Amino acid sequence: MGARILLVGSGGREHALAWKLAQSPEVDLIIAAPGNPGIGALAKVTSVPIQAEAVPELVAAAVAERADLVVCGPESALVAGLGDAARAAGLSFFGPSRAAAEIEGSKAYAKKLMARAGVPTAAFGVFDDLDAALAFIEAQHTDDRPVVVKADGLAAGKGVVVAATKDEARAAARRMMAERAFGAAGARVVLEERLTGREVSMMALCDGARIVLLATAEDHKPVGEGDVGPNTGGMGTYSPSPLVDDTLAQQILETIFVPTVRALTEEGRPYRGLLYGGLMLTPDRGPMAIEWNCRFGDPETQSLMLRMEDDLYPWLAGAAALLDWDRG
Repeated sequence: MGARILLVGSGGREHALAWKLAQSPEVDLIIAAPGNPGIGALAKVTSVPIQAEAVPELVAAAVAERADLVVCGPESALVAGLGDAARAAGLSFFGPSRAAAEIEGSKAYAKKLMARAGVPTAAFGVFDDLDAALAFIEAQHTDDRPVVVKADGLAAGKGVVVAATKDEARAAARRMMAERAFGAAGARVVLEERLTGREVSMMALCDGARIVLLATAEDHKPVGEGDVGPNTGGMGTYSPSPLVDDTLAQQILETIFVPTVRALTEEGRPYRGLLYGGLMLTPDRGPMAIEWNCRFGDPETQSLMLRMEDDLYPWLAGAAALLDWDRG
């Protein structure tokens, strides 16, 4: 008898994952929670009307459906602790713990982790006080070295303002910290130097000890033609990036992914699931980490699943398998 998978989420990313998993000869049934009409039209798929943030209901459904594996798409559920709750119920879960998911749930945490681990990343400051943030912008933002304003918490990919002027940076800080444009997610901000170069997305499968890089992709975020306007969750993507060859991929693995995963383990937060790095290929400083995401990229996953030749299910099931660190 084949595997039964509970797939959490309702977007294009989850559609791509369901499409790929449904091709596996090892998979009998995919239960989408809540899914969407496109997912529901696939073979081997049924749906349950449970939203991604409803952690107790998702765990109960996975147990009731006798799921062999739970795969989570949205970061909100991972940051809310779905992985911890699922594993506590004896379920096999592909995705990080709540503690490890903080690498996306808090940009301030991620930046401090990278600084401790020696990962190449932009210079930054973390601010809870608006006046202090404005003073930092006043002192640091210049035409040659503009400041990027980032909400600390989850903001659906929209909590970053690449400020062209000092006034724009100040206005962004006020919107986030005083006006709470992103709610509690913007109560704290990260202010950092703007990196120049070409942005690349790279994802890796992690099982708590090992790292396997997937293909590269490029995600274009600005809303307007010609990469102008405010950032979105992603306007389009393609894979692979023509800028990353095998040598550069190995450098990214060794200088960015490996020290980050090692630092998480050393902090008692071993990472298991999909780790997705937003990277900048700078012309003078090499590849640098912009930010981390604790789940499959959206829309990058759509491109990657179309190109992936391997059966996805054994990779996810293998990464989710019980390891010694789970046993305490």
